[in-house]
Amino acid sequence: MAGPLTGVRVIELAGIGPGPFCAMVLADLGADVLRIDRPTPGAAAAESGAEGNPNAWDALNRNRRGVAVDLRAEGGAAFVLELASQADVLVEGYRPGVAERLGLGPADLEAVNERLVYGRMTGWGQEGPMAPRAGHDLTYLALSGVLAHIGRADQPPTPPLNLVADFGGGGMLLAMGILAALVERSTSGRGQVVDAAMVDGAALLMAPLFGAYASGFWSTDRGTNLLDSGAPFYDVYECADGGWLAVAALEPQFYALLLEGLGLDGPDAGLPAQNDQSGWPVLRERFGAVIRTRTRDEWAKVFDDVDACVAPVLHMGEAPTHPHAVARAAFADVGGVPQPGPAPRFGRTPAAVPTPAVEGVDPALVLESWGVDAATVDRLRAEGTLA
Repeated sequence: MAGPLTGVRVIELAGIGPGPFCAMVLADLGADVLRIDRPTPGAAAAESGAEGNPNAWDALNRNRRGVAVDLRAEGGAAFVLELASQADVLVEGYRPGVAERLGLGPADLEAVNERLVYGRMTGWGQEGPMAPRAGHDLTYLALSGVLAHIGRADQPPTPPLNLVADFGGGGMLLAMGILAALVERSTSGRGQVVDAAMVDGAALLMAPLFGAYASGFWSTDRGTNLLDSGAPFYDVYECADGGWLAVAALEPQFYALLLEGLGLDGPDAGLPAQNDQSGWPVLRERFGAVIRTRTRDEWAKVFDDVDACVAPVLHMGEAPTHPHAVARAAFADVGGVPQPGPAPRFGRTPAAVPTPAVEGVDPALVLESWGVDAATVDRLRAEGTLA
């Protein structure tokens, strides 16, 4: 591994969504992440060989390997505590109270390693009336004041994939919190609990808009504001071939270049002023009519070297081959699967190209670097602790 987190050891208690995303980010940046998987019947290493079976499409679990541990077995928690005694970070995404009942709560970990940073990933947080409730990205967005503002006018709120709460307000926020706790540890010598709740993180991403709403600048009428498809110069338009063109010409200098590129800058264009909201329907109709006369890629060439803030809307199969992405090596080929590369970038300690997730690795190989010898692995298997 390479990257600024080289030498940092992380234990990940496997889960879904934001917890693994946090672990992926840490591993991308060089941390040695050991994933503690749940036992899966029939998932023996012999099925795929001792070295395991690469699974390149599983980008969320790249750059790390796992071992299946039965945490409910008599020695399960004790084994994880032994590993944690030499770790810097532990990440868990259980509902509040579950880790404590397993004997792996913050107090249990602090007793064996007071320098450990304990990262907790939940939807609703560790306390409050919603804390024990189930949820998903969409429900966290709903209660945090985010979802109501995503979508077009006269249409229902639109689920923004699961990027905002799960990954942005969840996994990425937890990774940031863990890094902050590691910085603080360098002076205090002690770890601490990092409580990252997706409902908090999603709201945090909305902080500027909460301010805009309080000032009267932002309306709760969805699809009528500057950045939510209300403004015709900040929207997407269908092209002649069914492709889409993104237009984000907010500033007047960019707007002028947009009109020039569309051929609507002449004295006979008869367009209303950019920020005259009463004229926005006219602008939208005129922009749409012109953009529908050419294909997406034809428009991309028109605006390729123009600062009009216009870009073709690419899908996942196209984005890795765009010249800008290629020039920056923004995407990596991981076992034949194009994936976004590690980010951000570091001048002295660049991250390595990601390695594929691997399934069915012999636990003895995974645990060797953590100081667990083959005889101990055999004993743990016989006891039922290791699957």
